[in-house]
Amino acid sequence: MIKQKVVISGINGFVGHHLARELDSVGIAVIGIGLDAAVDSDITEIVSSYYQSDLSATWPDIPNVTAVIHLAGLAAVGPSFDNPQKYININSAMVTHLCEYYLKQTIKPRIVVVSSGAIYSPNQSMPISETGEVGFSSPYAVSKILNENQVTYYRNRGLDCVVARPFNHIGPGQKQGFILPDFYGRLSRIESDNQTIQTGNIETRRDYTDVRDIARAYSKLALAPKLDHIIYNICSGVSLSGREILDELKATIKLPNMKYETDPSLIRPTDAMEIIGDASRLKNELDWVPLIDIHQTVIDFVQSQP
Repeated sequence: MIKQKVVISGINGFVGHHLARELDSVGIAVIGIGLDAAVDSDITEIVSSYYQSDLSATWPDIPNVTAVIHLAGLAAVGPSFDNPQKYININSAMVTHLCEYYLKQTIKPRIVVVSSGAIYSPNQSMPISETGEVGFSSPYAVSKILNENQVTYYRNRGLDCVVARPFNHIGPGQKQGFILPDFYGRLSRIESDNQTIQTGNIETRRDYTDVRDIARAYSKLALAPKLDHIIYNICSGVSLSGREILDELKATIKLPNMKYETDPSLIRPTDAMEIIGDASRLKNELDWVPLIDIHQTVIDFVQSQP
């Protein structure tokens, strides 16, 4: 039996690794695209082929595939304020090249374009469903809303495009620039349980989902025989504070008495106090629910550190 083939753009990234493993676990042949010269060594065995390509310039010739899951792009919110046009240009160009390529192919795959829960305005009732109010809070968010508009355009041209809006990712292999690895980096530098680390406002609450559960949602969206909607939230439906994540991490690495103090320079003045998403659409239609709780996520993250 010939395996179905699924393309992952940005396969060498944090989510790409987990998605490759998820697809392989359900018998899918994984094709990777990235900027690096080769696929990362820890997933070499499960990636059937790899294409080095700058997707902002072109899409490689990969016909006759079941689906494409488009992870590649500029993804950090903070730096987007310093390079707004770069974010808009690169993130939109990738979607253009992807969709224009498959418009020309006889076999047209399901295309899952990964947007973000960060596009929602926080100034609305929680939890936020797919019909929630969109906010234009950063150049990153603007680029993702542009990507979603591109999806609408290419659907009208005949492509089977859908949008995934994941909320906060967390899990093993995540690099600094996000809450769990940033906390871990600070804790790993202290020498005793009596020291103090600096944090921002860790009472704000966000909807965190383990990256492996998010990868499973992408897989379901890519492989479902049919989908009833164009946009799907991916989230846990509950919120956790930064303090709760820090406490889990302290317990895991056995620094339970470590103290923290707030550094005003680390506080974002516009941070919403709480954001929660609603993934009922994904749960009801594709029977997806998060399976990995924060306790296991933190343990697995710590064990993944070199």
